[in-house]
Amino acid sequence: MATDFSLMYNPNMLKTIPSTSAPFFQEYSFSKLDADEHAALVIERLMAYGNREEVRWLFAYYGRPRLLEWLLKDGRRMLPERRYQLWCVLLSAASENRKPTTAWNH
Repeated sequence: MATDFSLMYNPNMLKTIPSTSAPFFQEYSFSKLDADEHAALVIERLMAYGNREEVRWLFAYYGRPRLLEWLLKDGRRMLPERRYQLWCVLLSAASENRKPTTAWNH
């Protein structure tokens, strides 16, 4: 059953990046970040460090197709390896994009 995350939020609230994610953007002026203009940065930081509420906002604002597109294009080099693997599973990314997980190389 697909969930429409946009129904969980006031449409006006969707336009602003959650204030709880400000610590993820310490080198930027958080008040000047725009969710559309800086989409790649926002997606990267919230996928890497976001909590449940921030991830819900991410899905509600950008939608699953756009998050999957970003993951396949930039995720491997931008996300920590463990987070990248997690998002591949969560978004059902093609298995050839994921590294095999083995305890030994032998």
